[in-house]
Parts: sequence; structure tokens; C-alpha cells
Amino acid sequence: MENKPKMVQNRIKAELAEQQKTNHWLAQQLGKGDNTISRWCSNKIQPSLEQLGEIAKILNVDIRDLIRPTT
Repeated sequence: MENKPKMVQNRIKAELAEQQKTNHWLAQQLGKGDNTISRWCSNKIQPSLEQLGEIAKILNVDIRDLIRPTT
């Protein structure tokens, strides 16, 4: 039986939608470019744990609410 490492995807896009906030708004809050936020929201790249912590703080959610493991 092969033991594949679990990948992690973020829920930034879903959380922004739930709070009716835009990628552009988050980019402004973090001082990042819109393209970076877009790539995070589409899970093309992942933010660092430090950045994920900042996002959680800005969105007023637990950092665990922003990540989900995949199989």
C-alpha cells in the first residue's frame, strides 16, 4: 500500500465569498498584488503559514478554517 503525502488546499476563496469580500480587498489589506491573491484563491500556489495567519486575522477566522487536506 502506497503512502501518499496529503496535500493541502486553502479555502480563502470560499471564505471571501462567505464574507462578501473580494480578492482585490484582501490584496489591499495584505499589501499584495491581485495576481498573488488570485493564485492563492485558485490553489495554484499556497500562501506561507505566516501569510495564512495574517489572512485568518484579517478575515477574523481560525486559521484551521482556511485549510483543508486533500486525498
